[in-house]
Amino acid sequence: MSLVVVGSVALDTIETPRGRADDALGGSATHFALAASLLTKVRLMGFVGEDFPAEHVDLLRKRGIDLTGLETKPGETFRWHGRYLENMNVRETISLALNVFGEYEPVPPPAYRDSEFVFLANGSPVHQMQVVERMTAARFTVVDTMDHWIESDRPALDALLKRVQAVLINDSEAHLLTGLDGIAAARALLDFGPHYVVVKKGEHGAVMVTPDDTFLIPAFPVAEVRDPTGAGDTFAGGMMGCLAEAGDVTPAIMRRALAYGAVIASFNVEDFGVRRTAALTPDEVEERLEKFRRMLAF
Repeated sequence: MSLVVVGSVALDTIETPRGRADDALGGSATHFALAASLLTKVRLMGFVGEDFPAEHVDLLRKRGIDLTGLETKPGETFRWHGRYLENMNVRETISLALNVFGEYEPVPPPAYRDSEFVFLANGSPVHQMQVVERMTAARFTVVDTMDHWIESDRPALDALLKRVQAVLINDSEAHLLTGLDGIAAARALLDFGPHYVVVKKGEHGAVMVTPDDTFLIPAFPVAEVRDPTGAGDTFAGGMMGCLAEAGDVTPAIMRRALAYGAVIASFNVEDFGVRRTAALTPDEVEERLEKFRRMLAF
């Protein structure tokens, strides 16, 4: 089934206690697409500037990602510079420039409008709603957001949540939206409109709730975390790639999709930026998934 992601394609400068990477390929749509492409065909929609390196475009194409919706605009590519503290759970943004990513309205190309699975990576809820209104064939649309949009554009976000089938956020964002914590916050989000709520908990995994189901999944343990940047978007890519490949969404398929998300995200954190995910193979994913399955059996 057709899958499209709408989000940022960026150049990241990343500092962690394990090292540094300058102008690394990043962005929510990039991390998502590289993960999803391990399981299904994926279409990417976003903006880059005239400074975006051609080798990054080549890398994405070699992974079979459809770049019809990746537009080059006059100006500079979205850039982010961040630093992680010792435990990797806390980071500080040193600089952020949206550049062309914040300047243009996302218009899905005609070739994308038959997509049945849609992931709206973190971005303006106004722009996300414009995509929802244009993707008339979509059967399962998932939205991601962040505290900035919750605090600055809450009415638009509330309207958007009524139009999507699932929301994927973290603990602090769930608290901002509901004033509640934990499972109570996840369940309260069902009243906003989505049928599935997935709350990411970083190194502690994720929780999924539906009106009739609750499912907890841990993170896959890795020996060393070098860079957690993009782990959440990689998780989302694994999840949505599994759903699109299955061509259906049920609580049972969602559980399997979350396992794929957790496993592929565990590779992402093993190196800086997209280095590990870009080199990943489906066989490696399946091997680690089987290890994960054995870890969880009791």
